[in-house]
Amino acid sequence: MKILIVGGVAGGASAAARARRLSETAQIIVFERGPDVSFANCGLPYYVGGEIADRGKLLVTTPQRLRQRFRLDVRIRTSVEAIDREAKRVRARDLATGREYDETYDKLILSPGAAPVRPPLPGLDLPGVCTLRNLADVDGIKACVDRGVRRAVVVGGGFIGLEIVENLVRRGVNTTLVELRDQVLPQWDREMTTPLLESLTGQGVAVRLGQSVTELTPAAEGLEVHLTGGDRLPAELVVLGVGVRPDNRLAVQSGLEIGSGGGIRVNESLQTSDPDVYAVGDAIEVTHVVTGEALSIPLAGPANRQGRLAADHILGRTVRYRGTQGTSIVRVFDRTAAMTGATEAMLVRQARPCRKVYIHPAHHAGYYPGAQPMTLKLLFHPETGRILGAQAVGGLGVDKRIDILAVAIQAGMTVFDLEEMELAYSPQFGSAKDPINMAGFVAAGLLRGDHPQVDWETVLGLESESPPRLLDVRTAAEFARGSVPGALSIPLDELRERLDELPRDRTIAAFCQVGQRGYVATRILSQHGFPACNVGGGYKTYRLFHPEHP
Repeated sequence: MKILIVGGVAGGASAAARARRLSETAQIIVFERGPDVSFANCGLPYYVGGEIADRGKLLVTTPQRLRQRFRLDVRIRTSVEAIDREAKRVRARDLATGREYDETYDKLILSPGAAPVRPPLPGLDLPGVCTLRNLADVDGIKACVDRGVRRAVVVGGGFIGLEIVENLVRRGVNTTLVELRDQVLPQWDREMTTPLLESLTGQGVAVRLGQSVTELTPAAEGLEVHLTGGDRLPAELVVLGVGVRPDNRLAVQSGLEIGSGGGIRVNESLQTSDPDVYAVGDAIEVTHVVTGEALSIPLAGPANRQGRLAADHILGRTVRYRGTQGTSIVRVFDRTAAMTGATEAMLVRQARPCRKVYIHPAHHAGYYPGAQPMTLKLLFHPETGRILGAQAVGGLGVDKRIDILAVAIQAGMTVFDLEEMELAYSPQFGSAKDPINMAGFVAAGLLRGDHPQVDWETVLGLESESPPRLLDVRTAAEFARGSVPGALSIPLDELRERLDELPRDRTIAAFCQVGQRGYVATRILSQHGFPACNVGGGYKTYRLFHPEHP
């Protein structure tokens, strides 16, 4: 068996090592255009910021180690220029010498990754304008910062953009973030990005949302970045982080099927439209676990698993890639944001039914020192309760809860299962009613009818002759610090004595700070004959949609 692998890093390197573990006799050749066959590209921004001080730590393994331990034929600085599928051979070019040669194969694995998007802007090739994909890129950015760059502009507010912003600020660089959409993390539900925006501005980052770059021009001290609004931002360094696109050049040239988003189409065994050619990693189109959509979702974890499964299938094992659910996480200064499964925007786009709840718990028992708040949004089917997606933003403990919910989605679990989950508890690690349980309690209560609930978008968007009466059941002091315009203030502990202040011909939409007192108020009101519901997530959720309020 002769296996050729085009590209290293996550998918290709994993496939090569797995293939060798399964077969000592297979001939395995890995082609890599760059000098590094396997490096930690997710760690690159943290090398710029100095959290990773040793550049060598970014090298997952070296060509020498792969040759020695796995007896792999690793050919770095070698570009595969073409594939002849009929003859089952590739044309390779040694980038150091220019020599071209052919190599035959029995099976071929494509792992070319994804390339940073470089929009067609005037001035894109000026000194000081860069992307971040590999070690050569990070060396250039770090060298600029080490020379004493004072001002930088980062274009794009996705994962890469946010991470490089954090690390530039860590190095004392005055940084501006420009994002075309009206939010950072454009793939998220907008309200869940509000805490990240607050964290960015709190660290002195100038954030320009809803704007794009029109051109870059030379200036006396570096560059000027021209924005659609007419502003010109001075910069000595510009980092483009507007996204990535699947590197599908070889697949297109050789006539393999390509998806609508540019990803290489594969089946559940990672085979392309040619059964002898496999593709893995950021270059492929995957099926979203929840929505069933065919998407490009560039993530390191799935790429590693895909490489392993492709090698398994090539060497005779029956395997199936179950799809990708987009579980991901990012740190933005003092905040952590993580998600899994579908977003509300994805579900709305597909016209799929869903309900949602918001909770705002601490990451461990509140009485134990150091409890940090988080906001968790849970999406689920309105009839079965099956979990469809989740997003969380906060400090410590966000990763733990999203990982639990990621497993729950894979297992096809429901919100009723979350109620019953038995999770490790000690006050420094969690609560007796873990945030996962609490999300289950709220969502399951909603579905059972114990907890009539309305969302802020609904209650504030209703236009009728008798819209719901907003009732703020927080304390008078909380109300004085800020509330929803037009809300009536009756603290929960006074509610039973002040029921005559409420109309009986209109629904009462009660809310508190995070939802618990609003739920209690709803139970009181309904048992006294009032049509009532709780506004999900309380005032804290309202402020996610309206951060301008105190």
